[in-house]
Amino acid sequence: MRQFKGVVPFARGARRRPILGRKGLTPMKVLLLKDVYKLGRAGDIKKVADGYGRNFLLPQGLAVMATPGALQQADRIRRVATEERVRLNQELGAVAERLNGLQVVFPAKAGETGKLYGSITHQMIAEAIENAVGVQVERRQIDCQPVKTLGVHKARIRLTVDLIPEIQIVVHREGEPIESAFEQQKVAPVVVETGDEGAEGESEPEAATVSEIEAEPED
Repeated sequence: MRQFKGVVPFARGARRRPILGRKGLTPMKVLLLKDVYKLGRAGDIKKVADGYGRNFLLPQGLAVMATPGALQQADRIRRVATEERVRLNQELGAVAERLNGLQVVFPAKAGETGKLYGSITHQMIAEAIENAVGVQVERRQIDCQPVKTLGVHKARIRLTVDLIPEIQIVVHREGEPIESAFEQQKVAPVVVETGDEGAEGESEPEAATVSEIEAEPED
């Protein structure tokens, strides 16, 4: 059941704002050809960091330089993307309903502080989703911080730019009831996550955007 593979028509975006003036962060203006997660929709004109644009958006075919010639195509790109987005939303609407609010449970070994001996990976989450509801999603469609502690965590599943259902990841200590995860959540210390997913190979180039990207409406 691979019909959901590759259906996500957008890429992952930024978690942090850039420091202006850093190498590669000189702003450049681009026209988005596809929806880009946390950045914009196809047909939008955006200012992004030069390095992010040249090293990721342009070579991946997600955007082109916002030249006068390209901007003349913005309306057509926006219209075609809207039609495709409507089709995908209709096709995947039922899937989003099945996923939204889904709870996947993982027994795990952990230390006294609740820190896991290892982590719950995106691949493990994807397999748990398939086992639970028969929906097969890709690891890169799963948007969440690395799960490294006992407790109840949230993850978003990026089906389309409009359909992003949220699931619960319940991690309880091996040998203890599932309810212990919710108790752990009440007493767990605050853990600051860096968003570093390098160990799992899931991270993509950050959308090093300018001032949360100054989305410029088309003139």
